Amino acid sequence: MPEVGDNPADHQERLSQKFQRELNAGLVGLVLLAVLEQADEDLYGYQIAKRLQGEADGHAPVKQGALYPVLRQLSANGLLASRIVPSYAGPPRRYYRITDAGRAVLANWRGIWRSTRDFVDGFTLTEGASR
Repeated sequence: MPEVGDNPADHQERLSQKFQRELNAGLVGLVLLAVLEQADEDLYGYQIAKRLQGEADGHAPVKQGALYPVLRQLSANGLLASRIVPSYAGPPRRYYRITDAGRAVLANWRGIWRSTRDFVDGFTLTEGASR
């Protein structure tokens, strides 16, 4: 429900931002596992964020700060392994790599994603609903 004094454009923008946050919450783990599966080396959080930004031409819908809790959770679930390396230019860095369990889960999640995407596309790709 729009707040008193809201203009419709502001309300629509807030709804869109909420929708994007909810989508991101479910997809960040999938994307992080995929990035680490494709990596030729262990990556730390900033490197992962830069790869996401590069793929999205600098407009990734995921904020860098949102990656770290998901990386920790994936690691706690055994889907990622991590190691801490001292840094000469700041705090130590935690590097991540995907585990065999992470690869298996990623394969499963890809299937779930494709099914979900296809389902949603079936309803949203056509414009103009009958009233």
